[in-house]
Formats: sequence, structure tokens, C-alpha cells
Amino acid sequence: MKIMKDIRELKVSALRNGTVIDHIPAKCLFKVISILGLDKIDNHLTFGTNLESKKLGTKAIIKISDKFFQDDEINKIALVAPDAKLNIIKEFEVVEKKVVVVPDYITGIAKCFNPKCITNAEKVTTKFTVISKKNVTLKCHYCEKITDQEHMEII
Repeated sequence: MKIMKDIRELKVSALRNGTVIDHIPAKCLFKVISILGLDKIDNHLTFGTNLESKKLGTKAIIKISDKFFQDDEINKIALVAPDAKLNIIKEFEVVEKKVVVVPDYITGIAKCFNPKCITNAEKVTTKFTVISKKNVTLKCHYCEKITDQEHMEII
């Protein structure tokens, strides 16, 4: 008697050229898509969420064809997904792995949480000192208000 296995798989095509963003906290997937403007481009985009992760419990992943991120975009990723990793793919091979790093200072990327801050009233570029890199927390250079990851708005 022959026993047949019923295996169901979702096949995702390999990425010829582009970037894979891995180790995104599952709850942050759509925030990362939004802040990078991936919802407004025509490149092929594949994402998965609530995938098993030993490090995060659950994680999300994004595969985007023909897109390579600049440093300011990687800094945006770091603010919402400080443990994310980027795999740069060229001709179906991983040619570079990048770990996002939360910088010590953030300029012009996030909005100050304080509605009375000068940066919210006038055309002044925001500046923050990063006071925690684990659960990203910023201190405004102008009003000294603390903005945590939960209240952070990326501009």
C-alpha cells in the first residue's frame, strides 16, 4: 500500500535583483511599507507576516525587485524595525548583507511628538538625539520632548 503525502506549498519566485528586508517585527510590516513608499511603486513586492522567528517570536519579511535602499531610507527602517536585516540580491545571489543600525542622531526623518515644538509650527528641520536604540526613543533637540517608538511619526 502506497501512502501519498498531501503537501501544499506557496511558491514565491526567486528575486533576480533587489532587496529582502527580514526580521521586521510583524506588527510593523505595514508601517515599514508605508514609510518606504513601497505602496506607491510598481516594482514586484512580496511580503509575509506573522512568520515564525526564534528572535522576535513572529516576524515579517519584504521582498522587492529592482530596489536598493539609500542610507536615509535604511535609517527610517531602523526607527521602526531596529533588528531588521537587508539582503542585497544581484543575479539571484545574495551579494551583501546589511544590519540596520539606529544612528545616534536623527535629522529630518521623524516628527516631534510635542505639538508646541517649533518644528511643528515653522519650517525647521527636526533633530533628535537617540536616547534608546533597543526600543527606539528620541529626544528633540529643540524642545527636549521624548518621543517613543509607539508615538513616532516618520516624515
